[in-house]
Amino acid sequence: MQLRESIPDLSGATNWLHQEIKNEKLCQGIPVLIHFWSVSCDSCKRNIPLIQTLMDTHRGRLEVIAVHMPRSEKDKELEKVIQQTQKYNITHPIAMDDNDVLSKHFNVRTVPAYFLFDGSGKLRYKQSSGSGKLLKKRVERFVESATMQ
Repeated sequence: MQLRESIPDLSGATNWLHQEIKNEKLCQGIPVLIHFWSVSCDSCKRNIPLIQTLMDTHRGRLEVIAVHMPRSEKDKELEKVIQQTQKYNITHPIAMDDNDVLSKHFNVRTVPAYFLFDGSGKLRYKQSSGSGKLLKKRVERFVESATMQ
């Protein structure tokens, strides 16, 4: 994905945990952070508390959606994903991408990956791997500037 591209269609998810999200309900003036992760990715799991903190800190001003991108057949076991969501207290919607539809739409090859869309659904920031501190700084700066508009 390139900056300023529109948020891809999320209807390719094979399943949803917590709540199904439709594109027409997204980006109605509120920025959206979409993060790709996998139950077998240690780096992803280390950043989940940060994602939860960003979601809690900016409740009502930032929507957060996860996409579980399996890296192996074992990662597709729904019970395994549910256990990890409970262990890490993930409460935001999770799209299951067992057929790699969403990862192809977003052009994601590795996890973790992060995409920040503005309130009109245009990509404003993307990050693959890297520092959670950098992600936090960018999200906070973006949400604060979006709130002032």
